[in-house]
Amino acid sequence: MSSLVQSVDWLAIAPPTLAAVVGLVVLVADLFVGESRKAVLGWVSVAGLAASALMLLPLLDGDRATFCLTGDADACSYVADRFTLVVQLLVLGGALLAALLSLTALKDADKELPEGEYWFLLLSSAAGAALLPASRDLATLIVALEVASLPAFALVGIRRGDRKSSEAALKFFLSSVTATAVSLMGVSFVYATTGTLHLTRIADRIQHVDGQFHTLAQTGVVLTLVGFAFKTAAVPFHFWVPDTYVGAPLPIAAYLSVVGKAVGFSGLILVTVIAFPSYADVWGPALAALAALTMTVGNVGALRQRSTRAYSAVRLLAWSSVGQAGYLLVPIASAAYSKDAQKAIGSTVAYALMYAAVNLGAFAVAALVARTSPLNRISDYRGLYARNPLSALVLGFFLLCLAGLPPGIIGLFAKVTVFSAVVDAGLGWLAVVMAVNVVIALFYYLQWTTLLFRAPEGEPGTHRVPAPLTAAIALTAVLGVALSGAPQLILRFSETGLF
Repeated sequence: MSSLVQSVDWLAIAPPTLAAVVGLVVLVADLFVGESRKAVLGWVSVAGLAASALMLLPLLDGDRATFCLTGDADACSYVADRFTLVVQLLVLGGALLAALLSLTALKDADKELPEGEYWFLLLSSAAGAALLPASRDLATLIVALEVASLPAFALVGIRRGDRKSSEAALKFFLSSVTATAVSLMGVSFVYATTGTLHLTRIADRIQHVDGQFHTLAQTGVVLTLVGFAFKTAAVPFHFWVPDTYVGAPLPIAAYLSVVGKAVGFSGLILVTVIAFPSYADVWGPALAALAALTMTVGNVGALRQRSTRAYSAVRLLAWSSVGQAGYLLVPIASAAYSKDAQKAIGSTVAYALMYAAVNLGAFAVAALVARTSPLNRISDYRGLYARNPLSALVLGFFLLCLAGLPPGIIGLFAKVTVFSAVVDAGLGWLAVVMAVNVVIALFYYLQWTTLLFRAPEGEPGTHRVPAPLTAAIALTAVLGVALSGAPQLILRFSETGLF
């Protein structure tokens, strides 16, 4: 009997592998490092994530594949193509910025959070998230999804004795496990009707399913999408988001808002565009309806936040992330109707890159404000310009990017690419829904922005900003400004390399 797999291409799998190895090193090192030197583990983790991101550079010279079936070079379990590298850059970059925020959060927690476990869980989740966009069979996709998710449950509830944190982790865990169970049932249906788990083989065989199994195949397609829709926080799988973001440490909320979405949308793209293109008439309308519902519910939820409510700033960012998930789903739905599916998918990738940079920046400023205002209400941001002019200007810029208004040109550009994808696909009704939601979002983003520059209540004070937090804010600000100054850079990601 011939071997089922080829020799391993270690360079291709280096980015997620390195993150996983550094995570194990940190976990073991935690046993031997004294309490006074635990901060070293954080810097090792940051260096590990940076090294993992740098390992993407040698892969730019061409597509690589490994773990392929012998005799069929197209049936591979791991592929490092352009799409994979872009999403891995987003994931590892997002994890790196979350790690920088975590350095300050762990120091401020004053030994209340277990540092060794924290960094191990963060690196493990990042490794799973980096593995997912390279996965090209359903088994590897589900395993990567769970490797990204399971450590995240623990990170959300890592505050010992905090009821709010424990409740958030439990809600996140139960809803995610349910979604995963539904997805696994879908995968079993797909396997039963096609006899394979490799995405390229499924695409070929699912077109020739016997008539009596046609309904089973359709059901499998829909159920398989559920787990990835949950990770993107698509309605009605969104209910865990606000409580989870509030209960989790703020760097973990930032991580989930960006890396969690990257995991979800990349999984959706792989299973729809590669595995199920012949069932576009099933998943196309489903994702279009999900996109419309998600952006509407998310923006209305953000609009209803009261500025004096505890944690209202984090809740607004949580509901905003649900609304943004709707925009991310629009081009994926458009791919079912478009003659150029690759361009539509490129719009999602471009929008995700913009969203990742500015949303992580907004969370970084929120983490800064939370150091002096632990309840993190929107009203706590009043007069931020008088207390910390640079932070106020940066947050205002990020909010305008999310709203799609100048000088946040990159936000406007990203929304235009999404509009272009949906119009080209002939989904006029979805374009109208998106336009209405953009107008709704303008209100709460501008309301928060104007609050930053109002006269402060009481005497403004200045506070020292820790170096890691400064680095996170500066990196996201530079990236946002650079992309706004040269939005054509996003065009380079319109070719995803999936076809």
